Amino acid sequence: MRKVFEELTTAFRRHEGVLTQDQFEHIVMKHTTLLEDSDTIFILLQASGYPIEEEAGIYRLKTFFTPYREQRYCVVDIETNGSKPGTSQVIEIGAVMVHQGEVVDRYETFVECAFLPEYITKITGIEPEDLMGAPTRREALTGLRHFMDDAVFVAHNANFDYSFLDASFERFGLGGIGNPVLCTIDLAKRTFESERYGLAYLIESLGMEETMHHRAYSDALCASKVMLKSFETLPEYVKTTDDLLQFAKSSKKSRRLHAEK
Repeated sequence: MRKVFEELTTAFRRHEGVLTQDQFEHIVMKHTTLLEDSDTIFILLQASGYPIEEEAGIYRLKTFFTPYREQRYCVVDIETNGSKPGTSQVIEIGAVMVHQGEVVDRYETFVECAFLPEYITKITGIEPEDLMGAPTRREALTGLRHFMDDAVFVAHNANFDYSFLDASFERFGLGGIGNPVLCTIDLAKRTFESERYGLAYLIESLGMEETMHHRAYSDALCASKVMLKSFETLPEYVKTTDDLLQFAKSSKKSRRLHAEK
């Protein structure tokens, strides 16, 4: 599905957020099997969190039309018992849903785990006893999948959280993550000056109240505050969610050209 997400997003941007049924089918049928058709893939796209909608044969990418301040953002942080999803697992999930500048919901859970290295306990403060009787990986990940819905997936150093969770979702038959991704490190670097952009440094330098660094819910909440601080100094040309997503990855040259228009 990853290629479908990428090709569709590129096509939507090329066609101002709208695709005809023929255009949509041309893309998705390249990645289909004999057991799937375009309608089935459309349902799978929605179930994966890809923000797509259809009416009368016209497909729209919702982030292209949603003002970024009205978008829902699911800010996620995970703690794991190792760095590679193939040999490690999630042990704690924390997430907050942000809408119109406010935290409107939260998701927080330990995850059942039989092996917790001592160094992970030293970093996080999580003890093996905390994970005994916790929800299974399938239960915890399913809960997160439902919580995220089709909100923008946000994390500090999003590549790690996104790739680890994406692999975990696939392992347990939940499909890949289709939600658009926003990294608060990338966004912060483009909106305010700081000596460093690690979350621990920003927590201190920005005077954030939540200081339990390396705990999932606390770090997710702090990342949401970094995101909202970045919103204060976005350039005027950033209006929609898609504008925001592209701005967060933009080059200095691209930002300069926008500013000169």
